[in-house]
Amino acid sequence: MNLMTIENISKSYSVKTLLKDISFGISEGEKIGIIGVNGTGKSTLLKIIAGVETPETGKITKGNRVRIEYLSQNPHFDEEATVLEQVFKGNSPEMKLLRDYQEILDVLQNEYNDEINERLLKLQDQIDRLNLWDLESEAKSVLTKLGITNFSQKVKELSGGQRKRVALASALITPCELLILDEPTNHLDNETITKLEDYLNGRKGSLLMITHDRYFLDRVTNRIIELDKGKLYSYDGNYSLFLEKKMERLQLEAAMEDKRQNLLRKELAWVRRGAQARSTKQKARLQRFDELKNQEKPTTQENLDISVASTRLGRKIMEFNHVSKSYGDRCLIQDLDYTLARTDRIGIVGPNGIGKSTLINLIRGKIKPDSGTIDIGETVKIGCFAQESEEMKPTMRAIDYIKEKREYIETADGTRITASQMCERFLFDGHLQYSQIGTLSGGERRRLYLLRILMDAPNVLLLDEPTNDLDIDTLRRLEDYLDEFNGIVITVSHDRYFLDRICNKIFAYEGNGHITIYTGNYSDYLVFQEANALAQEAAQEEVKVKETLKAKPRLEKKIKFTFAEQKEFETIDDEIAELEEKISQLDEQLVQYATDYVKLQEIMSEKSVVEETLAHKYERWEYLNQLAEEIENSKK
Repeated sequence: MNLMTIENISKSYSVKTLLKDISFGISEGEKIGIIGVNGTGKSTLLKIIAGVETPETGKITKGNRVRIEYLSQNPHFDEEATVLEQVFKGNSPEMKLLRDYQEILDVLQNEYNDEINERLLKLQDQIDRLNLWDLESEAKSVLTKLGITNFSQKVKELSGGQRKRVALASALITPCELLILDEPTNHLDNETITKLEDYLNGRKGSLLMITHDRYFLDRVTNRIIELDKGKLYSYDGNYSLFLEKKMERLQLEAAMEDKRQNLLRKELAWVRRGAQARSTKQKARLQRFDELKNQEKPTTQENLDISVASTRLGRKIMEFNHVSKSYGDRCLIQDLDYTLARTDRIGIVGPNGIGKSTLINLIRGKIKPDSGTIDIGETVKIGCFAQESEEMKPTMRAIDYIKEKREYIETADGTRITASQMCERFLFDGHLQYSQIGTLSGGERRRLYLLRILMDAPNVLLLDEPTNDLDIDTLRRLEDYLDEFNGIVITVSHDRYFLDRICNKIFAYEGNGHITIYTGNYSDYLVFQEANALAQEAAQEEVKVKETLKAKPRLEKKIKFTFAEQKEFETIDDEIAELEEKISQLDEQLVQYATDYVKLQEIMSEKSVVEETLAHKYERWEYLNQLAEEIENSKK
């Protein structure tokens, strides 16, 4: 069933056209992701559909019973409201009933009144008939999944990330046929994003959202809409299918453009033959030439080559010597001891508020450790893309903001690139370059801020939540840049795709300021986590079995292997032998690469994992053989 039809929508700001004759429909059950370069009008389109803004031309037709719930990037909050009260600030009839009930209940708690009590009973009856008590229960459940458990806490006491979660919870539980979300994953940690994925996948209504999280798009959406220079392109399927279909579209457009250019050359040759004033030329053919010449060229992907030479990095880079940092009685970093290697690409992960940005601020010297030292080499040049952009003058032109840092840079091959050329490669065309910063969108300003940092040619790049405000196209170019970047990258990010794409080490916060270092990208880290969880579960089960064996008389009940234990018992000797052989091979490699510090560190990390696995296998071998002995004794 069609929920809404958008027909020929157009919208401009000043001389910039954001949307041009946009048309599409939204059907029941569709989960649509909108993507495009920052500044192309994605958020504007959502506001128009939600009724917050009006288009200059076109119309929107929706069913009378179609309810819309919209979550903006900057929702309004009542500072004095509690978390639960803020969640019920929605405009639906159901929300209003629950809100009225809560307000009357608050009045009665202070002073009893027969008339107010009668109103309360009537509201209770309405809420019972509509079964809205489940809505309050769902609100608490969603808040808990999003990491908010204190439902009576005042909004004014919440952090920015917590506020975003409360607003998200309100949008998720409000009954509606079309849910519109603008950047719902911003400021959410990885665990919470996974829970949000599960919730949206289980939700029956339609969904329209903007997000730059590619894994999230891949797992939640069944349709992708791309906005590109005022035009709309629709693709059925998730993000992976979108990439395939877009590639096919671009190849087809390129082939059609080649054909058009060939026809144009032939027509041009015909037009130029003979005297220009010749009046016997066919008017239809001249008209055809004009049409071909004036035909709009297909949109092509801008080449964003940002291969820039970084400053030379010396032998000594950065050493963390037993670094600790606390705020009050809260320990954020405890005894961090690590030496950075030249090839390190580190992803810092953990729940919100646990101290990830604190580590970034320690590295850049913005704060000092309580104990320990951070020794930084003389050649280290740090560039930091912080969560908050530096102060930008609204009246300054974008090109002058870049030139203020540097007029030109040199690429790895010595080619000189001007600030204007770099701006073009960051999708700032001639018009945008000379636009005042105050007229740029938030995403465009973040892209400009990133360009200014890279223009300074750092050799240690700190990225604090770079994926929050950068569009997918810019992220892809940043990832390509990091592939060629001849330096160290340390990033705090909740974008699982970005962490998988660029990281070879993960610094994981695991409580009480303890940071565990894992070799590999984010997916490898999840494998380690899953293996550890399974090992702990197996160890707990083993303890239970041992206690059961001790508590019961030996012949009281027949003891036997489970199917899994029987299989494990048959293979464990061979597995132990393979692990012991692997350790011997790694010991030989340690000798072989004695002078290669980076390789040594990789081998030692791998050996540590193998030794840990072997220790667990020894414990299992002991348990299984003890159980086998018990089984034999029970048969006698």
